[in-house]
Amino acid sequence: MGIKRAPSKSTMSYQNKNRSWELFRDYYYLLLESLGQQAGFKQVKFRIKSKIFLLDSSTVSLCLSLFDWAKYKTSKGAIKMHTLLDYDGNLPAYVNITDGKTADNKGAYDIPLIKRSVIVADRFYNDFTLLNNWDSNTVFFVIRHKENLKYNTLRELDLPDDRLQHIMKDEIIELANEDSKQKYKGKLRRVSVWNEENKQVIELITNQLTWSANTISELYRARWQIEIFFREIKQLLHIKSFVGTSENAVMIQIWTALITILLLKAMKAMAKYKWHLSNLVAFIRLNIFVKISLQLWLDRPFEEPPEIPQEYTQGVLF
Repeated sequence: MGIKRAPSKSTMSYQNKNRSWELFRDYYYLLLESLGQQAGFKQVKFRIKSKIFLLDSSTVSLCLSLFDWAKYKTSKGAIKMHTLLDYDGNLPAYVNITDGKTADNKGAYDIPLIKRSVIVADRFYNDFTLLNNWDSNTVFFVIRHKENLKYNTLRELDLPDDRLQHIMKDEIIELANEDSKQKYKGKLRRVSVWNEENKQVIELITNQLTWSANTISELYRARWQIEIFFREIKQLLHIKSFVGTSENAVMIQIWTALITILLLKAMKAMAKYKWHLSNLVAFIRLNIFVKISLQLWLDRPFEEPPEIPQEYTQGVLF
């Protein structure tokens, strides 16, 4: 890359202070628009036409004495990444970074809404004002409801004879709590599912009344993909320690990590070799300064490169 010496700490500090983090955010969304169209990103698990999004947040702990702007608890700092993950490719379609005190549902009010898409989330997003906003914009949701949900059963739906045994109940309900009814006046569908792995009943609510109960169950099960994404970005790209302490520096590092994970997944999608993301990261670190054909290396990483023919500067005398 032509680098004769590493950048000094003062140069890094100046850039973290004076270069706006919004530049890196905009780069991420531009790259997502182009690289996100890779055919390898598409998943075909669900036979529904709706675009699938997975919603969750992840907290990154910080030392409050160093990151005094990252308010969380009395003696502890943190930031929270509110992330809307596109199921195709498992890449963020939207990220809202707040301090650690911002509740999950409050950080979700500004997410972009696509008509007839479906948002899958955990019980922390069981906010009926938020759900009513989604429903009013023709957005479907599959949410795990809280244990204290009060409702009236309007109609219990028949379970098909060939149903999978983990579907326990499928019913149409309305909210019974007056305060909740003021926030969400429509009907809801409630599906109870037995989770064999954790030996517990998972209770879901949705405004989608036509899909099968098993589809609703599998959509919620797919929510685990966002947990995998958070693990990847924290473990593979080390979003736990930061090179700068200002808010701008932290935001730059987070958006740089998101750009990196986007590039990595684009390369993984383009490669003929079946890479695991962790292996791809490790091999790139080993070969980052090697001059090599990227596509050839992605497709056949363990093949010896072809020998470069020698070029004779002196002509053949005889």
